[in-house]
Amino acid sequence: MLILLIDELISFFPLLNAFAYISTRTVAATFTSGLIVFLLSPPMIRFLKKYQKNGQPIRADGPKRHILEKSGTPTMGGVIILLGVIVSSMLWADLSNRYIWIVGFVALFFGLIGFYDDYLKVFKSSSNGLGSTYKIMLQTFISIISIYFLTKYVADFDTVVFLPFLKDFSINLGIFFIIFSTLVIVGSSNSVNLTDGLDGLAIMPVMIAIGSFGLIAYLTGNILFSEYLNIQYMPGSGELAIVCGAVIGAGIGFLWYNAPPAMIFMGDTGSLSLGSVIGIIAVITKHEFVLLIIGGLFVLEATSVIVQVISFRLTGKRIFKMAPLHHHFEQKGWSEPTIVIRFWIISLILALVGLLTLKLR
Repeated sequence: MLILLIDELISFFPLLNAFAYISTRTVAATFTSGLIVFLLSPPMIRFLKKYQKNGQPIRADGPKRHILEKSGTPTMGGVIILLGVIVSSMLWADLSNRYIWIVGFVALFFGLIGFYDDYLKVFKSSSNGLGSTYKIMLQTFISIISIYFLTKYVADFDTVVFLPFLKDFSINLGIFFIIFSTLVIVGSSNSVNLTDGLDGLAIMPVMIAIGSFGLIAYLTGNILFSEYLNIQYMPGSGELAIVCGAVIGAGIGFLWYNAPPAMIFMGDTGSLSLGSVIGIIAVITKHEFVLLIIGGLFVLEATSVIVQVISFRLTGKRIFKMAPLHHHFEQKGWSEPTIVIRFWIISLILALVGLLTLKLR
């Protein structure tokens, strides 16, 4: 939105030409969203405390200290994150870019699914909320719509996928690309959701992952960099770096209040929408398999739940003391800050390894 105004004013104020560059607008989007979330969080926390009598529902079978320490903490903080990201992106991104609208569509509707789930849990005292089956169905529906528009109405987008470490190797999935991409988006969204179980645990890895994909988006959207790195050139994808910057800024603003001991939780509103943004950007930039590395922490958390469920149903035994994985380490006696910081470190290492695949081809 502001880019149109800037274009009109450049002739009078030449310094504004700096905002013609994606890098400058990404920094501006980061600061804008961060400021929005930082300033709106205190009144939002007061509002949620007033109307959420019991706050975030705490697992009865979870660590006992959670009942004592986390009961009453308000949730649905993802509303502020989503607001910061959308407003900042609308201000600084080129709104003629269709990728921006597709990512915004996915983020908004996944956020609405999470919002309704949080609403049922908190205000209607429904322990299961919307229910996993309905959530997956709605997420799948939104993902299919977004991928349909991506393949139908974006001229330079195709159904080819690429594998990291393999030079000049690609597979055209054709109609199956919709199924594949839907799995990526839904899987990413729910993996982030499963990771969001301790104060500050999910938001930092989200920022690390989205920052990595912001760089990937910028590189794939630049023909010189994409040719040098031998990665698929995706015209217009560089603009997504601005959305990624907005997510990072919103994450920083939110972490100020979500750091242990958390004053607010993001809830499904935040985790589902942020996870979906990572997933759809991975699809757009043709780095779906690299997401398995960069988002490796989310993969580990989701895998621990899947393995735990399968093992218990088949053998009646649990492999982990508790799932997701962060609760396993809690049960082993690790303190919450220790788990959070160590998981942050793991996330950073995995992101660096994932980015290394850009060169090792």
